[in-house]
Amino acid sequence: MRTNGSVSPAPLNTPRRRRVNAERREDLLAQVTDIFLAEGFTSVTVEDLTRRLRCSKSTLYGVGSTKEQLVVAATKHFFGSEARRIEQAVAELDDPQAKITTYLEGVAQAMRRNSPAFYADMVTYAPTAQIYARNTARAAERIREMIDEGVRGGVFRATNGTVAAQVVALAIEAVQSGTLLERTGLSAAESFAELADLLFNGLRHVS
Repeated sequence: MRTNGSVSPAPLNTPRRRRVNAERREDLLAQVTDIFLAEGFTSVTVEDLTRRLRCSKSTLYGVGSTKEQLVVAATKHFFGSEARRIEQAVAELDDPQAKITTYLEGVAQAMRRNSPAFYADMVTYAPTAQIYARNTARAAERIREMIDEGVRGGVFRATNGTVAAQVVALAIEAVQSGTLLERTGLSAAESFAELADLLFNGLRHVS
């Protein structure tokens, strides 16, 4: 239900839980996350989840005892698992430019998992909007760190890494909201390729 532009997931009706081992919980959480990413979470009921996951409500309570907890857990799971995937790819590289390109490509790939319905639900429900804001801020910080690394290594010219990182953060928001895609006709991946090109042209030493 939405109230004044916010989302209020309905709580489950009973506090009873069935003990779920870590592996089973992780599997259920991943499946719940996939459903929410594809369809949003306001339109999906707990009954829908139990039917589609073929589990009892008491088993689902082992993942989250209210729908709000399920939504928050799934959103954290999405951002956390995608961040780990991106950082693992970046860790294999030494060149700062390759690191930034890989990072931006990873963000674009992660964002392709988000349906318009999920994005709309996420940004209008305070707990998930806060999770999204924290992760966007962290992405900007990681870009700034990689820019600073390139400056120290002489790959990039000295510049204001904080400003460049905030430009990236604004671009992430514009792509995520669909504004940039609508105005340019580009895909998320193409948008970030263009962003990387603009960023590096501004950071390279002029010979």
